[in-house]
Amino acid sequence: MDFTIQKLAKIAGISTRTLRYYDEIGLLMPARTNSSGYRIYGQWEVDQLQQILFYRELGVGLEVIREIIMDPAFDKAKALKRHREQLLNKRKQLDSLLVNVEKTIALTEGRITMSDEEKFEGFKQQMIDDNEARYGNEVREKYGDDAVNKSNEKLKKMTSKEFEEFTQLGNEVKATLSEAFKTGDPASDMAQKTAELHKRWLTFTWDTYSKEAHAVLAQMYVDDERFRAYYDAEQPSVAEFLRDAIHIYTGFKN
Repeated sequence: MDFTIQKLAKIAGISTRTLRYYDEIGLLMPARTNSSGYRIYGQWEVDQLQQILFYRELGVGLEVIREIIMDPAFDKAKALKRHREQLLNKRKQLDSLLVNVEKTIALTEGRITMSDEEKFEGFKQQMIDDNEARYGNEVREKYGDDAVNKSNEKLKKMTSKEFEEFTQLGNEVKATLSEAFKTGDPASDMAQKTAELHKRWLTFTWDTYSKEAHAVLAQMYVDDERFRAYYDAEQPSVAEFLRDAIHIYTGFKN
């Protein structure tokens, strides 16, 4: 079945402007253009758009999505199974937050008491589940199940004060990285300050810190498209800049 751009936009729940933009950047082009100059999409384009929207829902950037789906080795069936796993984990995160909200409502109404640690349980579990869904396989392969499990347990056992410091430090890393990137020099004082802050942020959850492990993680930020999409969300090449800054900081040689 063929679809005009208006029909496809309607069934997909997106705007025709979005479809035109996808065509412009080479992400999703129509199957053909009819004699009147209208874009016409076929079944293959419909299926491809579904994949694009799945990735977009999971927070993957358009440039990275294009790299993934244009890869000759791209396996749609495998991708769908992975989407399903990630969405199930996302549902678990929402369920955990809902439980936390219900408890907080009961607390404010005076029906229960709640420790400071309990107030942050949902957020901690959401962070763990999100990381497992997005990067679990790769991180476990690099560092082993024992190291990852210990990291998750360390996060769960954080006091409310520690969790607040951990969150604030993560935000500081992002802000400092943004400023450092403007210098264009991963060896600059600002870039090296970013690497130091990143190390401090890691030690909140890592059982032990090593320069080698830090350098390997930094390389993963570039090699794995999901990590790269996270850091490159606002501007391309930020992941590479952070990698280079950390490699300089740790003395790692490419």
